[in-house]
Amino acid sequence: MHFDKSPKEKPCCTLPTVKKLLEQKRRRETSSVPSCSTASTSPVPPTTLSSSEPFTCTGASSSYSDMAVSYEQWTPASESTLSYYPSNPGSSYAAAYNLPMTSEYGTQQQVPGFGETMSQTYQECPMTVADPSMAPSWSLLSPSQTAPLGFGSLMDATKLEEARMLLSGMDYSRATRQDEDGDTILHIYTAKGLRECAFAAAERLRDVGRLDAKEHKGKTALLVAVTANQPEIVQDLLSLGTDINACDVKGQTALHLAAHYGLPGVLQAILCSRPAVNLEARNFEGMTPLHCAAISHSVTMKALSSSGLADLSLQTKAAEKLSCVQMLLNAGASLLSQEIKSNKTVLHLAVKEGNIDLVRYLLRIPLSNMKDFVNLKAHGHTALHMAAGLHGNPYQEEILRLLLSRGADPSIRNLENDQPAHLLQSGLQGEQLKLMLKKRSTSSRRRIVSLQDQE
Repeated sequence: MHFDKSPKEKPCCTLPTVKKLLEQKRRRETSSVPSCSTASTSPVPPTTLSSSEPFTCTGASSSYSDMAVSYEQWTPASESTLSYYPSNPGSSYAAAYNLPMTSEYGTQQQVPGFGETMSQTYQECPMTVADPSMAPSWSLLSPSQTAPLGFGSLMDATKLEEARMLLSGMDYSRATRQDEDGDTILHIYTAKGLRECAFAAAERLRDVGRLDAKEHKGKTALLVAVTANQPEIVQDLLSLGTDINACDVKGQTALHLAAHYGLPGVLQAILCSRPAVNLEARNFEGMTPLHCAAISHSVTMKALSSSGLADLSLQTKAAEKLSCVQMLLNAGASLLSQEIKSNKTVLHLAVKEGNIDLVRYLLRIPLSNMKDFVNLKAHGHTALHMAAGLHGNPYQEEILRLLLSRGADPSIRNLENDQPAHLLQSGLQGEQLKLMLKKRSTSSRRRIVSLQDQE
């Protein structure tokens, strides 16, 4: 039976789009996703921190239904792994396109010219921790490790050849065009985590100069691979020459997205491509990847605190997000970078949210100009002003003491001519904290006078 329909109407049995695939993955996330937007300049912390909608990419239209991999046979892996693609994707597309299956299909073979290159890249990219005592439980950051975990496996040569056969069997238009949402077949294979198919598609698009084609929200295949937590595909695309600093319509690069979602495996795959990667790239909110990582960690820590510190999945996610902060700093991201809208550094962001773990870590980093770093102003407020505004936070006193121990000056005034002591809460606790700040301020003045006398 034939039904007339308008040209824009889509069949009811289309395959899932890139948007749907990534939305399904985001719904499996157990922790809240932070928004990389600047916080208020007021030293008093907000009672709630709103989260942005999870990032999604729109996907393929029904025009791809006859060339995308069969979705019914695609089962994502569990959240506990770094890979979200099937263990044997080749069997799905080989069956769908009647490609030959050999007895060697399930074996891992080294692809000539590819395996050696990738193996060497991994060996040259060890990650170390500036402060080993602060390393979280996530094993990727082991100082003795010489190769990253989770994305270093060799590609299966047989599966890759079958994927290349699949692409060569398609006509030029089908293999290289973009659909009405801007997605290429590479976007689709990447979102599904089909590594061999994605690699073959990337080769085809590279040859015609369209490897960095963007869908309608500005996402290249690399940015989709990052969002889908596919470190191996990220590394594959980088090895084929994709633009590592490409950004979407929000100005987010691959580093921003990896930091935003707290994906250390993906982040390390990107950092292995140094020095091409821009560690200080700014999104359209004026934030670097380090700022995004700090905000993301604070949101997870707040969720963990609300859950009574008993949520193991949140504990793991918090450790991974702290790892992202560490990895960016180890790679050379600047602690002194200030986001453009309110001039906050990562220390301001951590203090404002009462994130004691991140504050402890940042203040233990050996800096020759630590005093200058601690006393940087964000629209007139130092980190000490922000700590004074943490009314009711259980870590307020410890944060104040940590800042003072690293050279925070309690005599500095903000734009309203207030010193940190003027922003403390009323009551007994506020008076005790005010006394602590005044003692430190008096001690600092005596020390300055003593040095002047010696001169």
